[in-house]
Amino acid sequence: MHPTIIVASNLTKRYGETVVVDGIDFEVGQGECFGFLGPNGAGKSTTMRMIMGLTPRDGGRLEVFGRDVVPEDSVLAAQMGIVPQDNNLDVDLEVGENLDVYCRYFGLSAREREEKIEQLLAFAQLSDRRYTPVTKLSGGMMRRLVIARALVAQPKMVILDEPTTGLDPQARHLIWQRLAKLRETGVTLLLTTHYMEEAARLCDRLLILNRGCILDQGSPEDLISRHVEPEVLEIWNRDGMPSLEDFADLPGRKEQVGDTLTIHGFQLETVRQLVVQRAGYACLLRPANLEDVFLRLTGHDLREGL
Repeated sequence: MHPTIIVASNLTKRYGETVVVDGIDFEVGQGECFGFLGPNGAGKSTTMRMIMGLTPRDGGRLEVFGRDVVPEDSVLAAQMGIVPQDNNLDVDLEVGENLDVYCRYFGLSAREREEKIEQLLAFAQLSDRRYTPVTKLSGGMMRRLVIARALVAQPKMVILDEPTTGLDPQARHLIWQRLAKLRETGVTLLLTTHYMEEAARLCDRLLILNRGCILDQGSPEDLISRHVEPEVLEIWNRDGMPSLEDFADLPGRKEQVGDTLTIHGFQLETVRQLVVQRAGYACLLRPANLEDVFLRLTGHDLREGL
């Protein structure tokens, strides 16, 4: 068992009469990658901001590294690295200079700064870009630099807000490799993401929020086994949208997701063979995944929020 470094009990946050975090309970162990999933407006960002001490809680208990979290706690802040959703790099500086500014902020000597910059550039696979202006970097390079910058003070915990949003698959996979390597050193990772594959690949445990409440929490494997059948058959029509009525005679739990019909069940190969015999339809049989869990628990409606 990993030592517990975050304890939240009946954690609550309100804005006026709106409850955005509604008495949630969770714990995070040292060295874990712990993920927060949920639709827009679920309370993920507010929960993360309370952990960082940026937003005061309105009720409940919240301890990080054994300290009660209060705003502007410099002791806690020194133990956290923050990777925001936006690439808030200084575009007037080169890659190495961006890291140097942060090293100076934490009081490192000239020799310490040089060693730290070399280490972080190697970790982010940016050693050959040290003197490159930030404006000349690709999106993936910028994200790796933001992650490297968050590690300047050797934090015990790194908080990542949608670290790979907008990146191509190659850049995303490289960042996943860097984060997995970081976790191997014992650093705790807190992650919010809308990429279910990212959550499944990186997170030891996940907490699924909706409208400020916890729907469930556990490992990706546990969540899948608890909430969805092991196989999913996706069906689409090249000339239109398949309807539930078209396949009412087939076994399995059926859902309409956009222009795709899904059938959830066990040993669906026989069902797949029946579908491919129907003119105009195409299908894909795959294992159930976190996206199926997410849609099952939170619904299919598009939701806007903060």
